[in-house]
Amino acid sequence: MSGTALRVVHEPVPGFDLAAAESAAGDFLRALGISLDSESLRGTPGRMARAYAELFTPRAFDLTTFPNDEGYDELVLARDIPVRSVCEHHLLPFIGVAHVGYLPGDRILGLSKLARVVEHFACRPQVQERLTKQIAGWLGDQLSPKGVGVVIEAEHTCMTLRGVQATGSSTVTSTLMGTLREDARSRQEFFSLTGVNA
Repeated sequence: MSGTALRVVHEPVPGFDLAAAESAAGDFLRALGISLDSESLRGTPGRMARAYAELFTPRAFDLTTFPNDEGYDELVLARDIPVRSVCEHHLLPFIGVAHVGYLPGDRILGLSKLARVVEHFACRPQVQERLTKQIAGWLGDQLSPKGVGVVIEAEHTCMTLRGVQATGSSTVTSTLMGTLREDARSRQEFFSLTGVNA
């Protein structure tokens, strides 16, 4: 039996205007006293606009699922999925890894799709807590698994490069649903396999 797929496309933000973003980036830099007259800085507003446009545009993908014909009922976990996002408070990057797992129900997911789902929700201004919940909730809705667990470990440059300048600090968030939340042994197994001390 072939897999079924749901096409996941992030809709462009209404009014997306790269030329206006470039102009605004130039105004922003000049307002901070940065001259754009040199050859190396002349193209910076355009590069800034394109860089943020890329950060806020996830790639479309097919969420491919397959019947769980073998009745697999143990944890499926993808560790160390790269995460890159932008904090919505300062528009500075945060980067790290996500560990995403689920206990299958009637369907299993193509493994690469776990990374695609992480990217889908990370490509927008975010807070790590919401990102963690969005990934778990969406997988729960799409797969109807017996449980879902998501842990994100990230360094926030809004905290390490400015303000408190807490270099080397990281933030850990988790969301557990279903059996991974309700059953202590399943929860412990999930955290043990992610390498996070619960």
